[in-house]
Amino acid sequence: MNSKPILAVMAAGMGSRYGGLKQIDPVGPAGEAILDYSLYDARRAGFETVVFIIKPEIDEAFRTSVGARAEKAGFEVRYAYQTLDKLPAGFTAPEGRVKPWGTAHAILSAADVIDAPFAVINADDYYGPQGFRLIYDHLAGAEAKPGSPAPWAMVGFLLGNTVSANGSVSRGVCELDEQNRLIKVTERTRIETYEGGIHYTEDDGTSWTDLPADAVVSMNLWGFTPDFLDRAREGFAAFLQASLPVNPLKCEYYLPSVVTAALEHGTAEVTVLTSADRWHGITYREDKPELVEALRRMSEEGLYPKDHLF
Repeated sequence: MNSKPILAVMAAGMGSRYGGLKQIDPVGPAGEAILDYSLYDARRAGFETVVFIIKPEIDEAFRTSVGARAEKAGFEVRYAYQTLDKLPAGFTAPEGRVKPWGTAHAILSAADVIDAPFAVINADDYYGPQGFRLIYDHLAGAEAKPGSPAPWAMVGFLLGNTVSANGSVSRGVCELDEQNRLIKVTERTRIETYEGGIHYTEDDGTSWTDLPADAVVSMNLWGFTPDFLDRAREGFAAFLQASLPVNPLKCEYYLPSVVTAALEHGTAEVTVLTSADRWHGITYREDKPELVEALRRMSEEGLYPKDHLF
């Protein structure tokens, strides 16, 4: 088995709120996508192999744009396809289902091409260089020992560095112990800024609860040993059995649910590595000008090349 950490990129979502294929939308001075910046940061952190998890429908467009640039950057590039029919024996996709099965299912879709400790990222999030250095260094020293919890990790971001001024966002709010190990992640699906700070609602705005700007949140930058695939596979059938009767068209199997189950059973421990970098993304079309300006400014400051990344 290969032992050098690899990068798995979840790129099968089409960006329903944004209204387009965010994975290849140009934001950099030479037409770079957000993902190109993640690849640049990952490559200089030490990653040499990348697995792109995509839909078959975007295969050609993705390979000829982001995939080609990844190869030019020196990556070994592998592809996996997240499709609705990749289900455990005895299950079939409900009629009318078009939504992917979620982030944990995305990683299961790539199980055949993941053969080492691996980091996981979203294709349409800008994480900054620090997070990739932190997760690569952790994975490079990670070793699953028989009888001991698997040494997983997560790069956490400060909530105030991840919100959008243009609408609500969904974030996994983390609870940590004194050793910066993850206790649990609670998904808050509607977090918004207001004049006095940041708050969330769970009842369509009838009531709001404040969150501190320095709360640690998950942005789906995880680090796993290969046994994660076994944990995810074990839980998928039970998830489908419980969720399909309730929400057959939209239920999703998320990475944090696999992590939570492993924490509860003592089969893994998750070290939280906090990045001070500001997260950027395009949840809404109005977010794009802010991201473009931020990347231009970082290029001017020397963090990235001014002309093109690769």
